[in-house]
Formats: sequence, structure tokens, C-alpha cells
Amino acid sequence: MAAVPSSPLLKDELDIVIPTIRNLDFLEMWRPFFQPYHLIIVQDGDPSKTIRVPEGFDYELYNRNDINRILGPKASCISFKDSACRCFGYMVSKKKYIYTIDDDCFVAKDPSGKDINALEQHIKNLLSPSTPYFFNTLYDPYRDGADFVRGYPFSLREGAPTAVSHGLWLNIPDYDAPTQLVKPLERNGRYVDAVLTIPKGTLFPMCGMNLAFDRELIGPAMYFGLMGDGQPIGRYDDMWAGWCTKVITDHLGLGVKTGLPYIWHSKASNPFVNLKKEYNGIFWQEEMIPFFQSAALPKEATTVQKCYLELAKQVRAKLGKVDGYFNNLADSMVTWIEAWDELNPPKGDVATANGTAKSN
Repeated sequence: MAAVPSSPLLKDELDIVIPTIRNLDFLEMWRPFFQPYHLIIVQDGDPSKTIRVPEGFDYELYNRNDINRILGPKASCISFKDSACRCFGYMVSKKKYIYTIDDDCFVAKDPSGKDINALEQHIKNLLSPSTPYFFNTLYDPYRDGADFVRGYPFSLREGAPTAVSHGLWLNIPDYDAPTQLVKPLERNGRYVDAVLTIPKGTLFPMCGMNLAFDRELIGPAMYFGLMGDGQPIGRYDDMWAGWCTKVITDHLGLGVKTGLPYIWHSKASNPFVNLKKEYNGIFWQEEMIPFFQSAALPKEATTVQKCYLELAKQVRAKLGKVDGYFNNLADSMVTWIEAWDELNPPKGDVATANGTAKSN
């Protein structure tokens, strides 16, 4: 196992958020990389169940009772019995950066057999600029051994601040249920040593199991929607957050990277259970994607919150016609922003006892 660097990057500026329903034995494998950092564990399902966390980790754990206590009526915006509950961890964090990982994701090895420090690579991705306005054919020009190629405009070489780093997976690919059913034995063994910026105007399917982002730049847009218990859809939580986030990063001049780092995704979920969760989404995404492709935000939307509330309005107006679920989702998007602002008053404001902010 690789040794921890003497001074881990962003040790006091990053939280690791893990949604779970089980004991977190998988952390033993990640100990060399995660132990210096603070963990936020969001326990899904039965709050009376005790989740065991290996010794030596600095963590706080929230179950459904805690979510209800902290958010009160606004807790309705946090999904139950779905890993979408992880976004509660984003909301209660006080750090600048978030890394989120699923409990079935293990340490992967690079082609030389060395353990991959996924967190370190995500941090490198976030701390270097993105190139959303012009594609560099040598991929990330800010990596060692690469640069901007001939013909790349000098005026664009400063790049844009990176808001999101989207990592990938070896072994079990992140497929939808129909693809799982026709390719049950398919495994991803291809390690591609590349980081790309997703171009402006291009949407992508964001997976939440190996994902890092700058909470200060984009945090309020990372709402994983209404999924799971009592909802007509599941497994679109990270997708929804990704589509909202990409529209907003494009509008605000921020970048999204995808590629390295890899984790080892250890087990495939049941395709029949997945199909039941995804069934409506498979139809609805044919309406959702064109909606996000054509979504336009006004010039006055200068903050993530303003952008997100504008998107919620458009979701109600346009997707509400597809199914009543989207009206509930639009309501929850607004509730999420209200709850976010209560727990994260704007800088220079202090929260009063009743949770509203007042300026100093």
C-alpha cells in the first residue's frame, strides 16, 4: 500500500462524504489516503441501525433522525432509501471541497500495479484550470508532460476555474439496467491515462460514486433530487445534479473535468431492481435532455443559487407537463436552496437563532 504523502493536499479544506446502509469496512483499504481527512457519513435507511466505522477516522455521522432534526420541514427535500441522501452531507459541510465515494468502491491499481490515490488526483484536477471553450487535442494541457497544441488561441490559455472533477471506474462499469441485462459479464479493464474538460454546451452523465467538486463554486447546484422511497424514479439522482450543474457551470464560466482518477467498482447492482427504479427515467430522459440542452439562464443569474432557482422555475414550466413528479421536484429544488442558505449564510452574514441570516 502506498505511503501517505507527508502533508496531504487540502487536509483542512476537504470533506469526504459517504452515503451508506452498512458497516464501513471498505475504509480500511482507503486508510492510507483518507485517514488525514474529515469524513461525513450519511446513513440511509433505518436510523436505529448502528453503522460501524473503523477506528482512527475523524468523522461525523448523520441518520434520518438527524436530518429531520436539523432541517425540520425542509428535510422533505432529502431522499430516503436512496444514495441521493448524500447531498445532505454537502449541505452540512463547512469545507471548500467535497469528495464523495460509494462504499462498494475500492482502491484501483494503475497499469504498473501501483495503488491509485484517487483523492490526490481529484484535488489536482480541481486546483488546475479547465478548458471549456476550446478543445485541446492533448487533453489536459496543465498536466506534467502536456501543453497547449499548435493552433490553440493564446487568449484562452488561462482556462476557467474547475468546479467539478468526475472520476471513472475499473471493473463494473456504470451501466443502466437494459445495458446490464444484455452485457451481464462486461467489465471495464481499460485504463485511459487522460483528463478531459467537457466542452461548453455539452451535457454528460455524471456518476456520483467517484466525484469531487469545489463546494464554494458550485455546491448549491449539487442537489441529488427526489429519489427512492415514495418516488416514481431512482438512479437518476447524480444525473440530475450533473445536468443542472453543467448548465450552471457553462453559464457562470466554470469548468468540468472527467477521466482520471479511477476507482475499483467492486459489485454490480441487481439489473432487475435497477430497471424498476430507472423505468420512468428511461422515458423521461428523452424529454429531460432536450430541456437541459435548450435551457438558458438570464444575465441577472450571477450566483449558483439564482441560477438554480431559475432552473427550478423552468423545470416546473416545461417538465411539469411530462409528469406531475417534476412539479414536486421543482418544489424540492427551491426547498433545497432555502435549506442550503440557512445552513450556509452568505459570507459576512451570521445566522440568527431562527436560522435566518442578518448582516453584521
